Amino acid sequence: MKISTKGRYALRLMLDLAINNTGEFITIKSIAGRQEISDKYLEQIITLLSRAGYVKSSRGAQGGYRLTKEPKEYTVGMILKLIEGSLAPVSCVEEEDNDCNRYGSCATLFVYQKINEAVNNVVDNITLEDLVERHRELGENNYVI
Repeated sequence: MKISTKGRYALRLMLDLAINNTGEFITIKSIAGRQEISDKYLEQIITLLSRAGYVKSSRGAQGGYRLTKEPKEYTVGMILKLIEGSLAPVSCVEEEDNDCNRYGSCATLFVYQKINEAVNNVVDNITLEDLVERHRELGENNYVI
């Protein structure tokens, strides 16, 4: 499993919104500037996050985006799985109902299940709030996320 640029940028975008979470709307342009990411690329990503209800948008002079929930309510797994889809290392461990014809005789399935469990255990137990705290430990003015 390799996380794409889109997945990494989505996590950075959400973290930027969490770090700057004052209740005010934040423009894509300001996030793009801090993160050194193309605002056009972030617009594509924010659309996915907005459709999923992770962010709220507002148009106009004071427009922009903000989180719909508190940072502690978002996990890294929620964000990455929305953007990336499954984080499973192989397709046969993506769903509980495994219809692979080798399921009962595949010795390597155990390895892939363990990898999948480990990845999910990590991403599903780290919140945006955890990342905000980590960011603060590294230094408030550090925008390299």
